[in-house]
Amino acid sequence: MKKDFTLGIVGLGLMGGAFARALREKYGIPQEKLFACDIDKNILNTAQEQGLVSKVFDTENAGAMLSACDVVFICLNPSAVICFLEKWSGSFKPGSIVTDIAGTKASIAAAAEKLGSKNAAFDFIPGHPMAGAEKGGFANSHLCNFTDKNYILTPLAFNKPENLEFLKQIIHKMGFNKITEVTPEEHDRKIAFTSQLCHIIASALIDCESDTEITRFGGGSFEDLTRIAMLNAPMWTEIFIENRSMLLERINQFEKSLNELKVLIGGSKAAELEKRLELVKERRTEMGKRG
Repeated sequence: MKKDFTLGIVGLGLMGGAFARALREKYGIPQEKLFACDIDKNILNTAQEQGLVSKVFDTENAGAMLSACDVVFICLNPSAVICFLEKWSGSFKPGSIVTDIAGTKASIAAAAEKLGSKNAAFDFIPGHPMAGAEKGGFANSHLCNFTDKNYILTPLAFNKPENLEFLKQIIHKMGFNKITEVTPEEHDRKIAFTSQLCHIIASALIDCESDTEITRFGGGSFEDLTRIAMLNAPMWTEIFIENRSMLLERINQFEKSLNELKVLIGGSKAAELEKRLELVKERRTEMGKRG
């Protein structure tokens, strides 16, 4: 990949906007080499005015952008990523590197492999940045901080090693500290625990209490646990249902532990409860060493 490559971002929402900022501010890509495509022309104009991108394209003219870009980040929801790839697969620049940032990977990988067997003009490498913010939309993209965050890649059999390494370089320079490579299936299984289950628990915690003034009794724990309950409902609904088999397994796993703790508390089994909590503390400490 040449040094002065041109990069395009499809979807200037929260993450697409954050990627544009990171690419300009941390990677140092020149404005004239960064293009964007979005359904909202006002957002495109704002991104131009802020000096983030140069050329902008509406969704009907996405092909014109794709044909000019050496690297493309598709910042859309899972189903939209698949639809976009299917619609515009013939428009990508030959030899270009294409990736996505969606929260589930198995269905996207399957669609990409199907396209890859027919069209080898571009190299699609599925990915998922482990970063974000509670408030969505381009206007809040400045709230995303990629510094020292994790990034997951799920390379496919036809991906070229040199393209994978080049993509990793871009990701590292945007601030991400650790890149992990796994299969799409392994990604969906683990992300169901570290991300999707957490959002479900936070949502359930808020859902079970109608007293909106209870925050006066918050001391930090409540705030930390429920921050992510201020989620993007349409996006997370799609992710939950898309990965429902894995997520339901994780919910059952959580319910089992919750019920066991409930039994210990209900039976006033202080010694057993304390031992269980000490084990939890030790496990969390060990997890922190590996994060």
